[in-house]
This record gives sequence, C-alpha cells and structure tokens, in this order.
Amino acid sequence: MKINSQKAYLIGSGIASLASAAYLIRDGGFDGENIHIFEEKEYIGGSLDGKDISKNRYITRGKRMFTEEVYNCTQNLFSFIPLYKNSKKTLLDDFIEFNNDKKTRWNARARIVEGGKIINPSDFGLSAADELNIIKIYALPESYFDGLKINDVFSPAFFKTNFWLMFSTTFAFQPWHSAVEVKRYALRFIQEFPQIGTMACVRNTRYNQYDSIVLPIADWLKEKGVNFLTKNRVISLKFIRAKNSKERVEKITYSGKDGNKELLLSGNDLVFLTNGSITANSSFGSMKSAPIANSNIPYDSWAIWKNISKNRASFGNPEVFNAEIDKSKWESFSVTFKDKTFSDLMTNFSKNKPGTGGITTIKDSNWIISMITPYQPHFKNQPENISVFWGYGLAPDKKGNYVHKKMSDCNGEEIMIEICSHLGFIKELPKILESSACIPCMMPYITSQFMPRKKGARPQVIPEGTDNFAFIGQFCEIPDEVVFTVENSVRSAMIAVYGLLGIKKEIPPIYKGQYDPKVMEKVFKTAFKFNQAALIQKYKNLKNSRKN
Repeated sequence: MKINSQKAYLIGSGIASLASAAYLIRDGGFDGENIHIFEEKEYIGGSLDGKDISKNRYITRGKRMFTEEVYNCTQNLFSFIPLYKNSKKTLLDDFIEFNNDKKTRWNARARIVEGGKIINPSDFGLSAADELNIIKIYALPESYFDGLKINDVFSPAFFKTNFWLMFSTTFAFQPWHSAVEVKRYALRFIQEFPQIGTMACVRNTRYNQYDSIVLPIADWLKEKGVNFLTKNRVISLKFIRAKNSKERVEKITYSGKDGNKELLLSGNDLVFLTNGSITANSSFGSMKSAPIANSNIPYDSWAIWKNISKNRASFGNPEVFNAEIDKSKWESFSVTFKDKTFSDLMTNFSKNKPGTGGITTIKDSNWIISMITPYQPHFKNQPENISVFWGYGLAPDKKGNYVHKKMSDCNGEEIMIEICSHLGFIKELPKILESSACIPCMMPYITSQFMPRKKGARPQVIPEGTDNFAFIGQFCEIPDEVVFTVENSVRSAMIAVYGLLGIKKEIPPIYKGQYDPKVMEKVFKTAFKFNQAALIQKYKNLKNSRKN
C-alpha cells in the first residue's frame, strides 16, 4: 500500500540521496512524486561524476573500486535497479557479468615502478616492529586509537615501505590521517590483504561511475516520479521541539532562480541531509592552465552542517574535518588520447592490457603519482579511436622530479611531461602531447573524512533526540564501516530509511574476515616474514586483553 501524503526531502543528489530515494520507494511505500531531491548544481550525482566536457574530452574527479565481500549494501541496491528502461537485466546482473569476464579483471603486473622499472610488490619491506604495530591495529579496540594519527602508531621508517605505498595509494591515506580510519580499513578489507600487490580482488563497473551507477538509478527514480530540483541550493533548516520532546525539521529555506523560498513541512515529512562534501570547491585546469586552489569556505552542505550543529553535540563537528585543507587535498587528472600511442606504450611497459592493470604507482615520484588505465570504452559515448586514462598525485604541493614545479601549479601538459619522463616515454613525448588532453583537478576536501577525529565528531545517521531527520553520506557514523566508499553511502541510506520509517528489515551485515581462521592464516603467510607463530600469539593475547 502506498503512502500518499508523506513527503521526503533529500539535500544533495549524490549516491546516498539516490539510494535513500530508491529505498523509500521499494521498502517505504513512497510515491515517487512525494520525494524531492535538492541539488545546487545543474547536474546530479555528487562526487560520482564523469562526462564529456567538449568534443571527446572526458573528465572524472575520482575512481571507485569494489570488492565482493565488502559491498553488500551496494549490491542490494544494484539488484533492483534496471540497467536501462524496460530492461530485464539489473545493474547487479551487468556488474557480475562484466567482472566475470577475464579480459576485465585486474591482475596488476606493474603495481610499483621505481627508476623507470617495475619492482616486486610482494617485498613489503616491513620490519618486526612494523609487523607488531600492524597486529596492534588489528587487535586493539578503536578506543585505543581515538584521536590518534597514523604516524602516532608507526615509526617514520614504516612510511617508506612498499606496503605503505600500496596501502596508501589504494585508499588515499596520508601519515597524518586518522588511526581509527586506517584500523577500520585494515579490518574491512582484511580478506583482500594477500592480493594487495596484484589488486586481483578489485571489481569495477563497466563504465565510469556516472554512466554505470548514477544515470541508471536516476532514470529509474525519474520514471517513478521523483522530483530533481537542480540549481536549487538549500540555505538552512529550521528545527522545532515537537510534542514528544524530540527535535524535528519544520522549515527548509532554499535559493533558486526565483530567489529564496521557504518550504514548511507537514507533521510526518522526512529530511535527509548529505552533510559535508569531499569534492566541494573542486576546480579544473587544462592543458595550458593549472587548476585554481579554491580555499574559500564552501556554501554547500558543509555550511548547512556547520549551522545546524551549533549547540547540538549529537550533530557532530564539521570543523574537525574541513579546517585543514593542506592535509585533506590532492589532485587528480583525466587524460583523453586521440590515438593509441600512450596506451600501447603503457601496455608494453606494464604487460597489462587496458582494464587489467589496476593501479600503477611511481615510487620515486615526488608527487606520489598513481595511474589507472580503465577498460575501454570508459564512457558510453566514447568513440573507438579515443582512449581514456586517469590518475592522481597525493603530494601536489611538492616539486616534480622532472618538471620543477609544484603539481598544484602545473597545467595538463606539464603533468604529462612528468609522467612520461618517469616512465621513459621520452622519444614519443611530442606525439603524446599533441594527441592528449590532460585535465587536472584540484580537490581541497577529497580526504577530509580521514582527518583525525574523536568519538562524536561524526553524527549518528539518525541523531539522538530527532524524529524526522537523518544524516547520510561520508560524514555520518556507522560502527565498523569505512568512509570514502559507495558502500558507506548506500548503507547510511538504508539505516536512515529503515530507522525513520520503522521498517523491520535486515540490513546486510558488515563482513568481518578477522574472525575467519582461513582469512587470518592467509594474511599472516602473505604479510609477516618474521616469527609468525610469535606474532599470532601476540595477536591472540591482544584480542584476549581486549575482552578482559
């Protein structure tokens, strides 16, 4: 039976809001016409972007990777969204089909490059002290690491190991990021630990995340009647104290083409806020210009979160995450090639065909450059003669090894010169530059969710003391879950919808491979080269001390 009067207002059009709308319809009985999604930009999808900006010049700010055990909620969402209108095939069907094809599976043969040569990624370079600290990360409770940085736990030597290089460039961690977050990642992806050098555990969507995820979900929601209010920026939320002594959203103030408007909510209406944004203030450069480092305070969901969290401890503290841009930013770049010169060189160098090589990281790059050649075509409308390449630098404020400028000050041409110089593609460089369009993108808040935090800095999905309001996305607290993932956003959507509507339906549990003896055996055999028996006993002792 449909609920014909209750309305839902979702602020932000990222995957968390799209998933929330989908679950409101499927499990909450909502009519699509009673769901309204506010988006300040003219396009939807939040951080899951991907588009042709001008005559086969493609951009994506980021790349999303998936694994089978971890992404249970995401697969649940994919399972009921059709691949296209009237299709009997779902997103999940296409996802499984694509990843079951051997020619699309990752098996990196050039995970680490140094001095222009591929080096063995299985040599982690960990000392006995490093291994013991990793054991501590696994075994000790989160409370032990509350407020600590990763470099509070590990020595400076650890951050020069191949293990850290692969771990940090796979997940985008920096030494000054949260030790709690790295603990959650270590546990959440523990089953994939033995394959960190080949990345054979990773699964991908057929195309970029916008074409493969956002568009099909949005098309399904639009078919159901969901209203997408683009170019409408929510300015504020007004809360009142209800009769049950809980706070509820009474009014939404937003700005559109006709100026500011106020929306009064009925007694049973719901509000979902994507608080914070990892791609706020993103700026793009070109082959001849560097992106602008936009450090202004963003007037988006960060501002809303800041305003409503004043005098409300249960709403968290956004300034923990967005106050130090130099510690949360890095730069990505999207490259479109008009011929196969670079692609062929990369294939010959890495021994991986496009779509099978995973991440290649240049160890001796001052910018800490990592690159991915995705399966082609990477965009639905991409011509056969065009290829697309994507990468990022985790240290954009350091000078390059060959281009003696900060990456953040470099244009696309200079970034390509630096990459080709590292890889030894000097002879072919003029032709590569002539045929490529490299679009750099600076993202001030891209790893803001990893900043060191203490308990309470992130709000619960449904904050204590509220009855019609929920936080969704990367900056709400979900025990044991990791941020910077599509899974976190979809899980927050399920928690929010089921919690606010009182739906008694099980949410897929979080996989915990640390309790699987077979998984732990593989981890110890792969990673730990010193006295394994002694380390296993230390792990057991630490786990037992936690129980006590």
